[in-house]
Amino acid sequence: RAASLCSAMARHAGPRLPLIVKNLIPTLNSVFDSQRITTTAFFAELLNSNVVNDLILLETMMDNMTGRQKDACVLVRMLALRGLGNIASGSPEKVRKHGAKLLASMVNGMDDKDDPHNLVALEAMSSLSKLLDHLEERDIQSMLLHIAIRIRPFFDSEQPDLRRSSIVLFGNLTKFSQGNCEVFFEQIVNGLVTLLLHLQDPKPEVVKACKFALRMCGPNMGCEGLCDMFLNHLREDRSLHYGEFMNNVCKHLMQSYPEMLNRLILTNLFYFKSNWVDIRAAAPMFIGFLVLHVDEDQCQQVDLDQLISGEW
Repeated sequence: RAASLCSAMARHAGPRLPLIVKNLIPTLNSVFDSQRITTTAFFAELLNSNVVNDLILLETMMDNMTGRQKDACVLVRMLALRGLGNIASGSPEKVRKHGAKLLASMVNGMDDKDDPHNLVALEAMSSLSKLLDHLEERDIQSMLLHIAIRIRPFFDSEQPDLRRSSIVLFGNLTKFSQGNCEVFFEQIVNGLVTLLLHLQDPKPEVVKACKFALRMCGPNMGCEGLCDMFLNHLREDRSLHYGEFMNNVCKHLMQSYPEMLNRLILTNLFYFKSNWVDIRAAAPMFIGFLVLHVDEDQCQQVDLDQLISGEW
Protein backbone atom coordinates (compact mmCIF):
# COMPACT_ATOMS: atom_id res chain seq x y z
CA ARG A 1 0.00 0.00 0.00
CA ALA A 2 2.83 2.41 0.82
CA ALA A 3 4.32 1.76 -2.63
CA SER A 4 1.04 2.51 -4.43
CA LEU A 5 0.37 5.61 -2.33
CA CYS A 6 3.88 6.98 -2.87
CA SER A 7 3.77 6.31 -6.58
CA ALA A 8 0.48 8.20 -6.89
CA MET A 9 1.70 11.08 -4.73
CA ALA A 10 4.98 11.37 -6.61
CA ARG A 11 3.00 11.72 -9.86
CA HIS A 12 0.17 13.96 -8.72
CA ALA A 13 1.06 15.69 -5.44
CA GLY A 14 4.61 16.91 -6.12
CA PRO A 15 4.22 20.53 -4.92
CA ARG A 16 2.57 19.36 -1.67
CA LEU A 17 5.21 16.78 -0.80
CA PRO A 18 7.64 19.07 1.09
CA LEU A 19 4.89 20.00 3.57
CA ILE A 20 3.72 16.37 3.88
CA VAL A 21 7.30 15.22 4.53
CA LYS A 22 7.84 18.03 7.07
CA ASN A 23 4.69 17.01 8.98
CA LEU A 24 5.61 13.31 8.92
CA ILE A 25 9.21 13.66 10.15
CA PRO A 26 8.25 13.99 13.86
CA THR A 27 6.46 10.60 13.71
CA LEU A 28 9.84 8.94 13.03
CA ASN A 29 10.46 9.49 16.76
CA SER A 30 7.01 8.29 17.83
CA VAL A 31 6.81 5.93 20.82
CA PHE A 32 4.53 3.73 18.69
CA ASP A 33 6.31 1.20 16.46
CA SER A 34 3.40 1.23 13.99
CA GLN A 35 3.80 4.97 13.32
CA ARG A 36 7.56 4.73 12.85
CA ILE A 37 7.14 1.72 10.56
CA THR A 38 4.48 3.40 8.42
CA THR A 39 6.40 6.67 8.03
CA THR A 40 9.68 4.89 7.29
CA ALA A 41 7.96 2.70 4.68
CA PHE A 42 6.43 5.80 3.08
CA PHE A 43 9.77 7.63 2.96
CA ALA A 44 11.55 4.53 1.66
CA GLU A 45 9.15 4.28 -1.27
CA LEU A 46 9.28 8.02 -1.92
CA LEU A 47 13.07 7.74 -2.32
CA ASN A 48 12.35 5.42 -5.25
CA SER A 49 11.19 8.48 -7.22
CA ASN A 50 13.28 11.31 -8.62
CA VAL A 51 10.64 13.75 -7.38
CA VAL A 52 12.45 13.98 -4.00
CA ASN A 53 15.52 15.21 -5.84
CA ASP A 54 13.51 17.70 -7.90
CA LEU A 55 11.93 19.08 -4.72
CA ILE A 56 15.28 19.24 -2.86
CA LEU A 57 14.09 16.67 -0.32
CA LEU A 58 16.73 14.02 -0.92
CA GLU A 59 19.29 15.05 1.71
CA THR A 60 16.61 15.58 4.38
CA MET A 61 15.03 12.19 3.75
CA MET A 62 18.37 10.44 3.49
CA ASP A 63 19.47 11.89 6.84
CA ASN A 64 16.23 10.73 8.42
CA MET A 65 16.63 7.21 6.99
CA THR A 66 20.22 7.08 8.28
CA GLY A 67 18.96 8.21 11.67
CA ARG A 68 16.61 5.21 11.84
CA GLN A 69 19.48 2.72 11.79
CA LYS A 70 19.57 2.47 15.57
CA ASP A 71 15.79 2.21 15.94
CA ALA A 72 14.66 -0.40 18.47
CA CYS A 73 12.32 -1.95 15.87
CA VAL A 74 13.92 -4.37 13.38
CA LEU A 75 11.33 -3.56 10.72
CA VAL A 76 12.10 0.18 10.90
CA ARG A 77 15.84 -0.51 10.53
CA MET A 78 15.15 -2.78 7.56
CA LEU A 79 12.85 -0.24 5.83
CA ALA A 80 15.38 2.56 6.39
CA LEU A 81 18.02 0.56 4.50
CA ARG A 82 15.49 -0.14 1.75
CA GLY A 83 14.95 3.60 1.42
CA LEU A 84 18.68 4.28 1.19
CA GLY A 85 19.01 1.54 -1.44
CA ASN A 86 16.11 3.03 -3.40
CA ILE A 87 18.20 6.14 -4.04
CA ALA A 88 19.92 4.03 -6.72
CA SER A 89 16.60 4.06 -8.62
CA GLY A 90 15.22 7.46 -7.66
CA SER A 91 18.35 9.62 -7.76
CA PRO A 92 21.23 7.53 -9.14
CA GLU A 93 23.22 10.64 -10.01
CA LYS A 94 23.39 11.54 -6.28
CA VAL A 95 24.66 8.15 -5.06
CA ARG A 96 28.30 8.96 -5.81
CA LYS A 97 28.17 12.18 -3.79
CA HIS A 98 26.84 10.35 -0.72
CA GLY A 99 28.63 7.07 -1.44
CA ALA A 100 30.72 6.76 1.72
CA LYS A 101 27.69 7.44 3.93
CA LEU A 102 25.45 4.99 2.05
CA LEU A 103 28.13 2.30 2.07
CA ALA A 104 28.67 2.72 5.81
CA SER A 105 24.92 2.31 6.37
CA MET A 106 24.84 -0.94 4.40
CA VAL A 107 27.88 -2.35 6.23
CA ASN A 108 26.33 -1.40 9.59
CA GLY A 109 23.16 -3.19 8.49
CA MET A 110 25.09 -6.37 7.74
CA ASP A 111 26.68 -6.14 11.18
CA ASP A 112 23.34 -5.61 12.98
CA LYS A 113 23.62 -7.59 16.22
CA ASP A 114 19.92 -7.53 17.16
CA ASP A 115 18.51 -9.14 14.01
CA PRO A 116 17.59 -12.78 14.81
CA HIS A 117 16.01 -13.47 11.41
CA ASN A 118 18.60 -11.46 9.45
CA LEU A 119 15.96 -9.16 7.92
CA VAL A 120 18.25 -6.13 8.21
CA ALA A 121 21.25 -8.00 6.79
CA LEU A 122 19.15 -9.24 3.87
CA GLU A 123 17.98 -5.71 3.04
CA ALA A 124 21.53 -4.37 3.41
CA MET A 125 22.86 -6.94 0.90
CA SER A 126 20.04 -6.36 -1.60
CA SER A 127 20.33 -2.57 -1.34
CA LEU A 128 24.12 -2.62 -1.64
CA SER A 129 23.86 -4.66 -4.85
CA LYS A 130 21.61 -1.90 -6.25
CA LEU A 131 23.98 0.88 -5.18
CA LEU A 132 27.29 -0.65 -6.28
CA ASP A 133 27.24 0.54 -9.89
CA HIS A 134 26.84 4.14 -8.75
CA LEU A 135 29.45 4.22 -5.97
CA GLU A 136 33.03 5.45 -6.19
CA GLU A 137 35.41 2.55 -6.67
CA ARG A 138 37.75 3.81 -3.94
CA ASP A 139 34.90 3.84 -1.41
CA ILE A 140 34.04 0.22 -2.19
CA GLN A 141 37.63 -1.01 -2.23
CA SER A 142 38.19 0.29 1.30
CA MET A 143 35.38 -1.99 2.53
CA LEU A 144 35.69 -4.82 0.02
CA LEU A 145 37.28 -7.45 2.24
CA HIS A 146 35.11 -6.67 5.24
CA ILE A 147 31.94 -7.10 3.17
CA ALA A 148 33.17 -10.28 1.46
CA ILE A 149 34.08 -11.90 4.79
CA ARG A 150 30.85 -10.74 6.44
CA ILE A 151 28.51 -12.16 3.78
CA ARG A 152 30.30 -15.49 3.33
CA PRO A 153 28.37 -17.36 6.11
CA PHE A 154 25.07 -16.48 4.41
CA PHE A 155 25.97 -18.67 1.38
CA ASP A 156 24.80 -21.68 3.41
CA SER A 157 21.87 -20.04 5.21
CA GLU A 158 18.69 -22.06 5.64
CA GLN A 159 16.86 -19.03 4.21
CA PRO A 160 16.92 -19.09 0.38
CA ASP A 161 16.66 -15.28 0.14
CA LEU A 162 19.81 -14.89 2.23
CA ARG A 163 21.68 -17.44 0.11
CA ARG A 164 20.61 -15.73 -3.10
CA SER A 165 21.27 -12.13 -2.00
CA SER A 166 24.67 -12.84 -0.45
CA ILE A 167 25.85 -14.79 -3.50
CA VAL A 168 24.64 -12.11 -5.94
CA LEU A 169 26.36 -9.42 -3.86
CA PHE A 170 29.59 -11.46 -3.84
CA GLY A 171 29.43 -11.70 -7.64
CA ASN A 172 28.92 -7.94 -7.89
CA LEU A 173 31.85 -7.26 -5.54
CA THR A 174 34.30 -9.06 -7.84
CA LYS A 175 34.01 -6.12 -10.27
CA PHE A 176 35.94 -4.04 -7.75
CA SER A 177 38.69 -6.51 -6.91
CA GLN A 178 41.28 -5.02 -9.31
CA GLY A 179 44.06 -3.47 -7.31
CA ASN A 180 43.13 -5.80 -4.47
CA CYS A 181 43.37 -8.81 -6.72
CA GLU A 182 45.61 -11.14 -4.71
CA VAL A 183 43.78 -10.51 -1.46
CA PHE A 184 40.36 -10.90 -3.06
CA PHE A 185 41.50 -14.04 -4.83
CA GLU A 186 41.64 -15.61 -1.35
CA GLN A 187 37.98 -14.74 -0.85
CA ILE A 188 37.08 -16.32 -4.20
CA VAL A 189 38.93 -19.51 -3.24
CA ASN A 190 37.20 -19.50 0.16
CA GLY A 191 33.80 -19.38 -1.54
CA LEU A 192 34.54 -21.47 -4.64
CA VAL A 193 33.57 -24.92 -3.32
CA THR A 194 30.36 -23.53 -1.84
CA LEU A 195 29.36 -21.78 -5.07
CA LEU A 196 30.08 -24.89 -7.16
CA LEU A 197 28.14 -27.17 -4.79
CA HIS A 198 25.18 -24.80 -4.62
CA LEU A 199 24.76 -25.21 -8.37
CA GLN A 200 22.84 -28.23 -6.98
CA ASP A 201 20.81 -26.05 -4.60
CA PRO A 202 17.13 -27.03 -4.30
CA LYS A 203 16.08 -23.42 -5.05
CA PRO A 204 16.34 -22.29 -8.72
CA GLU A 205 16.93 -18.66 -7.72
CA VAL A 206 20.01 -19.70 -5.69
CA VAL A 207 21.34 -21.77 -8.62
CA LYS A 208 20.88 -18.72 -10.85
CA ALA A 209 22.79 -16.57 -8.32
CA CYS A 210 25.65 -19.12 -8.21
CA LYS A 211 25.91 -19.13 -12.00
CA PHE A 212 26.13 -15.33 -11.98
CA ALA A 213 28.72 -15.21 -9.18
CA LEU A 214 30.93 -17.87 -10.81
CA ARG A 215 30.79 -16.07 -14.17
CA MET A 216 31.91 -12.90 -12.36
CA CYS A 217 34.66 -14.75 -10.46
CA GLY A 218 36.12 -16.42 -13.57
CA PRO A 219 38.22 -13.50 -14.88
CA ASN A 220 39.80 -13.03 -11.43
CA MET A 221 41.02 -16.62 -11.15
CA GLY A 222 43.99 -16.45 -13.50
CA CYS A 223 42.93 -19.59 -15.36
CA GLU A 224 41.61 -19.00 -18.87
CA GLY A 225 40.17 -22.50 -19.20
CA LEU A 226 38.17 -22.15 -16.00
CA CYS A 227 36.97 -18.68 -16.95
CA ASP A 228 35.78 -19.93 -20.36
CA MET A 229 33.96 -22.85 -18.72
CA PHE A 230 32.11 -20.55 -16.33
CA LEU A 231 31.16 -18.14 -19.11
CA ASN A 232 30.05 -20.83 -21.58
CA HIS A 233 28.40 -23.42 -19.34
CA LEU A 234 26.86 -21.22 -16.65
CA ARG A 235 24.65 -19.05 -18.80
CA GLU A 236 21.22 -18.49 -17.28
CA ASP A 237 19.39 -19.94 -20.26
CA ARG A 238 21.53 -23.08 -20.48
CA SER A 239 20.90 -26.33 -18.63
CA LEU A 240 23.92 -27.85 -16.94
CA HIS A 241 25.21 -31.43 -17.01
CA TYR A 242 26.62 -31.15 -13.52
CA GLY A 243 28.85 -34.25 -13.41
CA GLU A 244 30.53 -33.52 -16.73
CA PHE A 245 30.92 -29.86 -15.81
CA MET A 246 32.52 -30.66 -12.44
CA ASN A 247 34.89 -33.17 -14.02
CA ASN A 248 36.23 -30.45 -16.33
CA VAL A 249 36.29 -27.81 -13.57
CA CYS A 250 38.40 -30.10 -11.38
CA LYS A 251 40.77 -30.79 -14.26
CA HIS A 252 41.40 -27.05 -14.67
CA LEU A 253 41.69 -26.52 -10.91
CA MET A 254 44.32 -29.23 -10.50
CA GLN A 255 46.26 -28.08 -13.55
CA SER A 256 46.37 -24.49 -12.32
CA TYR A 257 46.28 -24.84 -8.52
CA PRO A 258 47.46 -28.33 -7.49
CA GLU A 259 48.64 -26.92 -4.15
CA MET A 260 45.00 -26.22 -3.25
CA LEU A 261 44.02 -29.89 -3.25
CA ASN A 262 43.86 -30.36 0.53
CA ARG A 263 42.09 -27.07 1.06
CA LEU A 264 39.41 -27.92 -1.52
CA ILE A 265 38.98 -31.42 -0.08
CA LEU A 266 38.58 -30.15 3.50
CA THR A 267 35.90 -27.67 2.43
CA ASN A 268 34.03 -30.42 0.60
CA LEU A 269 34.17 -32.68 3.68
CA PHE A 270 32.14 -30.07 5.54
CA TYR A 271 29.27 -30.65 3.06
CA PHE A 272 29.15 -34.41 3.69
CA LYS A 273 26.70 -33.46 6.45
CA SER A 274 24.74 -30.88 4.46
CA ASN A 275 20.99 -30.71 5.00
CA TRP A 276 20.47 -30.69 1.23
CA VAL A 277 20.67 -34.16 -0.28
CA ASP A 278 21.89 -33.06 -3.74
CA ILE A 279 24.69 -31.03 -2.20
CA ARG A 280 25.55 -33.91 0.12
CA ALA A 281 25.87 -36.11 -2.98
CA ALA A 282 27.84 -33.51 -4.96
CA ALA A 283 30.60 -33.09 -2.34
CA PRO A 284 32.14 -36.61 -2.57
CA MET A 285 31.85 -36.46 -6.36
CA PHE A 286 33.74 -33.15 -6.30
CA ILE A 287 36.52 -34.75 -4.20
CA GLY A 288 36.64 -37.76 -6.55
CA PHE A 289 37.20 -35.55 -9.58
CA LEU A 290 39.87 -33.52 -7.77
CA VAL A 291 41.84 -36.65 -6.87
CA LEU A 292 41.33 -38.04 -10.39
CA HIS A 293 43.03 -35.05 -12.00
CA VAL A 294 45.87 -34.34 -9.57
CA ASP A 295 49.47 -35.54 -10.06
CA GLU A 296 50.51 -38.63 -8.11
CA ASP A 297 53.05 -36.64 -6.05
CA GLN A 298 50.41 -34.15 -4.98
CA CYS A 299 48.01 -36.97 -4.15
CA GLN A 300 50.35 -38.15 -1.38
CA GLN A 301 49.28 -35.09 0.63
CA VAL A 302 45.71 -36.37 0.97
CA ASP A 303 44.81 -37.76 4.39
CA LEU A 304 43.03 -40.94 3.27
CA ASP A 305 41.87 -41.91 6.76
CA GLN A 306 40.19 -38.55 7.17
CA LEU A 307 38.68 -38.77 3.69
CA ILE A 308 37.32 -42.30 4.15
CA SER A 309 35.81 -41.51 7.54
CA GLY A 310 34.34 -38.24 6.24
CA GLU A 311 35.57 -36.42 9.36
CA TRP A 312 36.38 -32.70 9.26
